[in-house]
Amino acid sequence: MDIRNKTIVVTGAGRGIGRATALHLAGRGADLALFDLNPADVEQTGALCKAERVQARGYQVNVADEENVTSAMARVSSDFGRLDGLVNNAGIVRDALLVKVKDGAVVGRMSIEQWNAVIGVNLSGVFLCAREAAAHMIEFGNGGVIVNISSISRAGNAGQSNYSAAKAGVESMAVVWAKELARYGIRAGSVAPGFTHTEILASMRPEVLDKLTAPVPLKRLGKPEEIAAAVLFIFENDFFTGRCLEVDGGLRL
Repeated sequence: MDIRNKTIVVTGAGRGIGRATALHLAGRGADLALFDLNPADVEQTGALCKAERVQARGYQVNVADEENVTSAMARVSSDFGRLDGLVNNAGIVRDALLVKVKDGAVVGRMSIEQWNAVIGVNLSGVFLCAREAAAHMIEFGNGGVIVNISSISRAGNAGQSNYSAAKAGVESMAVVWAKELARYGIRAGSVAPGFTHTEILASMRPEVLDKLTAPVPLKRLGKPEEIAAAVLFIFENDFFTGRCLEVDGGLRL
């Protein structure tokens, strides 16, 4: 796809990988619809995108809320007059062990609130945004691309039952959508980042970051711009669908 003058929705666009992806796409001439819960963050991302001389609009959206997603995607279609792509990036973490044990006794459990919060945003939110985006793409009749941001944790990472389940799910859903939507000219794929230098990791102590990067062959964290480049590849390569790009510095959990 030549993304110049195409309209692409990026969720979780206020910071980190979402912002980097929006800017990367804007640099190639795409118009951006920016979804985020934080209006100040998304406004700043919008200003940076507009500096690339493209259209950019911010929308305060809770991707886990069906009505919110449905109305926001309808507004995007009306505001821009087209919808050509979606980057499902919005996500949260609520890490905990399945059961926490001390001296042979169970002293804690991952709560259902922790489970539901992550599944709601990271899995159900991806489903809702893709469903509504695909419906509008089909109605416009111009085809499109859906990219889900998965994670290396999809293989199973200790302390992340909820996050790992969600990230495995979004990769699988991209395969399903690649099969279901190809007849409408819509491709779908996913990107699985390794440990990436976002605001969450930047707040960690240096000794913790050292432990994260120690098993990475490249001995460093990824950059949000490197993840964004993988997303752009999927958009621009018309023979790519139903697969996952691992951008993890060679790390395997």
